[in-house]
Amino acid sequence: MKKNSVQHLSFRNLQENEMTFDQVFERIVTFMKLDPNGNYRLMVGTDSQVHKSNTVFITGVVIQNEGKGVWACIRKIIVPRKMTHLHERISLELSLTEEIVSLFTEERKNELISIVLPHLYHGATFTMEGHIDIGAGKRNKTSEFVREMVTRIESMGVEPKIKPDAFVASSYANRYTK
Repeated sequence: MKKNSVQHLSFRNLQENEMTFDQVFERIVTFMKLDPNGNYRLMVGTDSQVHKSNTVFITGVVIQNEGKGVWACIRKIIVPRKMTHLHERISLELSLTEEIVSLFTEERKNELISIVLPHLYHGATFTMEGHIDIGAGKRNKTSEFVREMVTRIESMGVEPKIKPDAFVASSYANRYTK
């Protein structure tokens, strides 16, 4: 991915439209600096919905200070065809999540960690999670893909979460796919 292509990624939330990833990162930094003593979870996850003539993919980026609030935004991608094969759709969902996770370079992750680092002995924490819209239950159509998708997220150094713990994908992003 070329460096300047990052600028073409567009994010939005209820307050702002057309945010670049750099702006999203700055919002996360600002949110964390409000309470450097917090317990932070940076979560990225994607969901999709097949419509009549296209498939909508929504990637959610959420920073949560557990018990004290969140800041979140989404990125919307529309594929101009019905993607009816489940594996193809789940795989693209994860690729879109991986794309955003990869923008959190070591340098950027270290910047976020440095906010809570002086407060670790006071209970401050920071984790990064990849939320995958799949479930391991026997009746879940996506259960056969769990190992493959979890391994992909783990290989990026991010903690994988699947249903019912993958709420950024299965709940937050899902809301915007309709």
